[in-house]
Amino acid sequence: MKKITFLLLFCLAFHSMNAQNTCATAQVIPGPGLYVVTTVDGTQAATPVCTENGAITNNPRAEWYTYTPAQNYTLTISTNISQNTPRIDTRFHVYTGVCGALVCHAGDDDSGENYSSEDSFPVLANTTYYIAFDNRWTTNGFTFQVTESAYQEPIGQPVTFTNQTISTIDSQYNIAVVDMNGDFLDDIVGVSTTNIKVHRQNSVVPGFTIFNYPTETANNMPSWSLAAGDYNKDGFNDLMYGGGNGVTFMKSTANGTGYVKENFTQYVFCQRTNFVDLNNDGNLDAFSCHDVQPNVYFLNNGSGQFTFYQSNVTSGAMLLGIHPNGGNYGSIWIDYDNDGDQDLFIAKCRGGSGTAKINELHRNNGNGTFTDVSSIAGMADPVQTWSSAWADFDNDGDMDALVGASSTADGSHKYMRNNGNGTFTDITAGSGWDTNTSTNIEHIAHDFDNDGFVDVMGGGNKIMYNKGDGTFGPSSVGFGVGAVGDLNNDGFLDVLNGSTIRMNNGNSNKWIKFYLQGIQSNRNGIGARIEIYGAWGKQIRDARSGDGFEYMSSLNVHFGIGQATAIDQVIIRWPSGIVDTIVNPDPNQAILVVEGSTLSVGGNDFTSFSIYPNPAKDIVNIKSGNNFDVVSAEIFDLNGRKVLESAVVNESFSVQSLSTGTYILLAKDSEGTLSTHKLIKQ
Repeated sequence: MKKITFLLLFCLAFHSMNAQNTCATAQVIPGPGLYVVTTVDGTQAATPVCTENGAITNNPRAEWYTYTPAQNYTLTISTNISQNTPRIDTRFHVYTGVCGALVCHAGDDDSGENYSSEDSFPVLANTTYYIAFDNRWTTNGFTFQVTESAYQEPIGQPVTFTNQTISTIDSQYNIAVVDMNGDFLDDIVGVSTTNIKVHRQNSVVPGFTIFNYPTETANNMPSWSLAAGDYNKDGFNDLMYGGGNGVTFMKSTANGTGYVKENFTQYVFCQRTNFVDLNNDGNLDAFSCHDVQPNVYFLNNGSGQFTFYQSNVTSGAMLLGIHPNGGNYGSIWIDYDNDGDQDLFIAKCRGGSGTAKINELHRNNGNGTFTDVSSIAGMADPVQTWSSAWADFDNDGDMDALVGASSTADGSHKYMRNNGNGTFTDITAGSGWDTNTSTNIEHIAHDFDNDGFVDVMGGGNKIMYNKGDGTFGPSSVGFGVGAVGDLNNDGFLDVLNGSTIRMNNGNSNKWIKFYLQGIQSNRNGIGARIEIYGAWGKQIRDARSGDGFEYMSSLNVHFGIGQATAIDQVIIRWPSGIVDTIVNPDPNQAILVVEGSTLSVGGNDFTSFSIYPNPAKDIVNIKSGNNFDVVSAEIFDLNGRKVLESAVVNESFSVQSLSTGTYILLAKDSEGTLSTHKLIKQ
């Protein structure tokens, strides 16, 4: 739909009137234009908080407006405008309801340039909306702009959420949902300067039990992002604090009942932090996007000790970010080319002009080096973004991307389809992302309604639900992005915002989730590719630590399968090259997969494939019973190590190079159907 903007063409309406200081006496906004706030000195706080940054000031104040549209619009409120030069750090909240019983509808903290605010959201005719600018960051005056645009029709509510506020979730940073005691149930993790506070999910009785773990004073707090992973391989997750001056690690000790601080003195203006096995040696390394210098990483020596490296600076360092004036902002590790190793995408926002703002895609070459393929892959784009959401949105077997706009200064959202050949195509037009004017610094990909298609949560206090036909539609949920996990173990994903859990009420759709325990790979299985097959075809997920921009979400791997009643096969491809296969697992359960434990489980053979001769000496013939061509074969030894990969030509391939012994054959036909067979080499 063509965007209709109601701003005057030759002059903007300026309204130099103070908003009143309480909700009850809020100043009326008559329509689009520019509005001047002289100072934020109201006596009533903007509560509840409707942005991702859930904290309020010790002396909360706010300035209040009301707005009642005559017809349905998409409304944009922004302080990211030239009238504020330089930009000023602001925060606002938008409510429905009545004073004293307000309900969050929208809001923003840092989506604009220099932490200014900008958000777009749907508004309905004759509904009154309360808008409150608070003094979280400043009491100084500023100007904000109101724009009315064409209304974007929501798609309804595939799932609803119930708010559960827990007053004891009161740490300085409540931004992580991840298992901390080794039972794989998602816990709530809060971090303060000298304490880690865990609301441990109970395994039987619903709810949480609180555990406080005193720590040494953290030199750096996770003011920008937090990552979790078991880098010392003791079965308990460790934490990485990404601060404005550097990185602090909190490493688990004493069976997860304590933490020891590991601090690095090097200056790092951290942005997104991640745990990832950079050199595929089975040990988790750590990575941080650097805002103003080349990116940094910490290489694990196998004993849980890190060595600091800075790309293009430290001798022998990997090249992870090509611009010397900053690697910002949102790093995410995905296997975009399906070669079994982790590639790096960086959502770029600041760091200079020109090429310094171009998003970066770095291909992992599998030999300790990376190649910048941004341009040849079609992912070099100057859209102003802090984060990107990656998933197989079209369920065709490779990772697509939603590069989420944090501002409209350099373009809008980009929905990029993976072509399966190392390149991407921009398919934003007509996808629903072209008309989604809500911007945000956080964009995350999860299947919130368990229909088997991955959704995206970003700006506008809404979820963009994946319709499964290449398009997305918005549904308002009344809260913003937070840490995601299953906080009541019901198979539906919940969201943590500040001290409030947004508990997913679910629906009749079915699900399955996986707990990974690496043996030769890293303990969390970060970097593993999980594939599930059924009536829907194929779905894939990559296990990862750190997505979006700030929050740490569950390390468990979750799938929705809609109304399907059966799962034909599950394949877990570990970073080590080991492949585990599970046949016909029941839906609506969590499965613990230990690396290498399901290689030769009875019943894994699919009779739709036939192989001969077996035992084989030189050539193996293989045929699909479904009249599809068999296209590839992978051979694994009984320790799970891949020893041969071959194309299948004229229904045959050679095993002459194999030593005598027993192997597992994994074959795939042209429809993507997989089959495992025991193969004996003479």
